[in-house]
Amino acid sequence: MIKRIEEIAQDACSTSGVALYDVEMKTAAKGLVIIVYITRINGVTVEDCRTVSKKISAVLDEEDLIESRYFLEVSSPGLERDLKLKKQYKSAINETTKISFHNDDGKTVTVIGILREVRPDEVVIEIHEELFDIPFSHIKKARTYFDYKKEEQI
Repeated sequence: MIKRIEEIAQDACSTSGVALYDVEMKTAAKGLVIIVYITRINGVTVEDCRTVSKKISAVLDEEDLIESRYFLEVSSPGLERDLKLKKQYKSAINETTKISFHNDDGKTVTVIGILREVRPDEVVIEIHEELFDIPFSHIKKARTYFDYKKEEQI
């Protein structure tokens, strides 16, 4: 069922000018909750979420895919979000990113910089105007990063 919901969400995003970031399903006291995260360079709007939600709902109702009670939520993945899939890395190009990885000595290093490129086997991050390649196989954890302290100073 999750695969079909992802397909429906992908189609809805494609026709709405946004990209599908992720789909989650959770069971809550009120019933099944389907959470669809959408993204776009420069962010998504409430109207984007509303449009995608209507399109997904229409197909789910037409196909009667979910027999039990469910709730659909469509939103942005937020300022700080985990990067796990290549498409998630690609959606974060030009954003500040925090990456923890194993260096050549096997030590864990954490860096914060601007994600500049996603290649087949590595990412390129800019730190203080210098570019660094980090192989996907070395990455332990990656997420977009928002410096709240810097924002307070503005």
